[in-house]
Amino acid sequence: MYFNYLKTLLFTVFFSIIFSGCAQKPEVDGKIYILDTCREELIKKEDFHQEEKIDYILIDKQKRKMYVYKGGKIDEEYSISLGKNPIGTKEKQGDFKTPEGSYWIRKKICSPKYYRSLSISYPSHEDAKKAKAKGLNPGGDITIHAQPTWNADGNGDDYTLTHNWTNGCIAVTNSAMKKLWYCVDEGVPVIIKGQS
Repeated sequence: MYFNYLKTLLFTVFFSIIFSGCAQKPEVDGKIYILDTCREELIKKEDFHQEEKIDYILIDKQKRKMYVYKGGKIDEEYSISLGKNPIGTKEKQGDFKTPEGSYWIRKKICSPKYYRSLSISYPSHEDAKKAKAKGLNPGGDITIHAQPTWNADGNGDDYTLTHNWTNGCIAVTNSAMKKLWYCVDEGVPVIIKGQS
């Protein structure tokens, strides 16, 4: 009897593993999300298309919109999420505020947590100077990033884009990040406009 129980258990486990798809990675817009592909693109510079290059990015915190400029006019517009404490500019680490001012894209990051991210040059010299004068740590690691892994398929976009939930970063959908990724290279200016 014990042998039959063990045999049934092993049979169940074996077929569960085969048919469960446990080795499958999360899907993004119908394609398998593979972190290694992102890293390979960065190494080979296949992640940037010169013909799609943009001039700059304008982020309007009040409207909760990101505008991508190309040829002197708006080429794309995206809804965004901000830091949990969106009013006012970032002053210190842990204040959950999104910075305001003029920055640039420092680097691209293949992120297992947020699909892909564009690192912003915060804190600027001015940000660091203001924080130091107040005896504060200005913080850092501010990015334009995509969605958390639980929303890899985009089914939660309606929820995430109507809430401010980041630690101070700017969040866009995975599909928006996919477009940004190929038209943004290091050095692209990022202007973050606060409340009027």
